[in-house]
Amino acid sequence: MNVLLAEDEESFVDALAIGLSREGFDVVVARDGNEALEMFNRLEPDLVLLDIMLPKLSGIDVCRAIRSRSSVPIIMVTAKGTEIDTVVGLEMGADDYVTKPYRLRELVARMHAVLRRAPRAGPGDGPGGTDVSLAADAGARDVGDVRVDSDRHRVFVRGEEVHLRRKEFELLALLIENPGRVLTRDTLIDRVWGTDYVGDTKTLDVHIKRLRTHVERDPSAPTIITTVRGVGYRFEVPAEA
Repeated sequence: MNVLLAEDEESFVDALAIGLSREGFDVVVARDGNEALEMFNRLEPDLVLLDIMLPKLSGIDVCRAIRSRSSVPIIMVTAKGTEIDTVVGLEMGADDYVTKPYRLRELVARMHAVLRRAPRAGPGDGPGGTDVSLAADAGARDVGDVRVDSDRHRVFVRGEEVHLRRKEFELLALLIENPGRVLTRDTLIDRVWGTDYVGDTKTLDVHIKRLRTHVERDPSAPTIITTVRGVGYRFEVPAEA
């Protein structure tokens, strides 16, 4: 399993590379953002471990560039107390994050978790894939303005196709499969990130916020994916449905 480690702190690089190698990962190291992108394009790693504070090009910009062309799992590494950077990283498409200092065991657990849930590329995946008719499919679900085709990994909102990141799609698919039901935060995290997820619930909140920008007419006043305070989220069923 190939891992691209983008990190410029030498005190972390050597120890982490050795530790990950002992866990069975083949590690290549990039020490600035430009080098990280060059190595990503050349090596096509299975996972990217990406520090936010990189020279030349920030980890946020690297994450954005990678996400524009690939769904490879990305784990952001942040310094303690940089909550804003963490949220921005998640909004750019990172799958998870860890905060320095961290334990190798925790990091490896998160790496295995995101790798297990990484999608396998297939014909028609990603930009330029084969167009598919909107005819009814066994794997499609329509509720109100939203249509989710799980078989083809496509989403339509008010008749227009929207392109979601992997976790956004998984969240939406789970919510629309349970219209009108409140899904607890624990349920959503367990089903989308796995029961072995060891992060906090901020990741869920960021993904819900981002998902609302795609499906809601007014994301600041959601009527499709609503919050049930203290419990979780619900995909609302329109009155005429």
